[in-house]
Amino acid sequence: MIQATSGCTYNKCKFCSLYHGECFRMTPINEFEEDLAEIKSHQPHARRLFWTGANPFAMSYENLKERALTVRDYLIKCQSIAMFSSIRDIKPKSVEQLRKLRAMGINGLSIGMESGDDETLAFVNKGYTATDIVEQLAKLDEAGIEYYLVYMTGLAGKGNGQRNALNTSETLNQISPYFVENPYFLNIDSLTLFPDTELYKMAQHGEFTPADEKERLEELITLLQNLRLRTRVQADTISNFKPLTGFFPKEKKEIIGKLQHIINTSSEKEMRSYRDSLKSLGAD
Repeated sequence: MIQATSGCTYNKCKFCSLYHGECFRMTPINEFEEDLAEIKSHQPHARRLFWTGANPFAMSYENLKERALTVRDYLIKCQSIAMFSSIRDIKPKSVEQLRKLRAMGINGLSIGMESGDDETLAFVNKGYTATDIVEQLAKLDEAGIEYYLVYMTGLAGKGNGQRNALNTSETLNQISPYFVENPYFLNIDSLTLFPDTELYKMAQHGEFTPADEKERLEELITLLQNLRLRTRVQADTISNFKPLTGFFPKEKKEIIGKLQHIINTSSEKEMRSYRDSLKSLGAD
């Protein structure tokens, strides 16, 4: 892992406060090289590098190129460079530029999509639409860049989970041919409100009603029932009541069965108590 940026270029999502008060900053190239030299002294044969920061892929093509090529000067066996990105960060880059970045080793974008439902995306101020998701991920597919998506249950609020799930599945089913394994992972998080977020304040003022815990699981079941992708589903972050992973569609019935079992055997009170106990989402 190496720091490429700090802060977030957007900082407007209503459910997030991770980078509030922190300006976006690219790590100066001389500092970046110093860190690479240190990595080389400990792991000269490192094959995979993760650039940290809220969304390093927001850097321009030229800045990404400079840093990707610099990696080669220090870690000659590095085969893959991964980082966080937003759908917004892909837009300014052409397919040809994306292909060149892929050739330089950038091949692993973790994208906090959160939803593929226009109403939900607008409500939480993600700054893009479902059409944008389809169009920008198609560019990554064309360029051969591997990516991983995040979906957040409960984000649409109480009573809206089914709509969110159905429209998101429709969006996701458009992004890749069934035989293409992209997104490589579909990571599942569940909305957890923290006091310093706008959505928390809205909930306190009755402007947003969080979805019940069982409703969130039912939302996820609906999403998976309607999904036509070949991917790996991972609902194993701390925001999930119980960890769950599996290959899709091979283990589709098994995954849905486990979700239904949780609904049948766990009480709403127990699951709510678990969520209320979360102080951060940084570690298990």
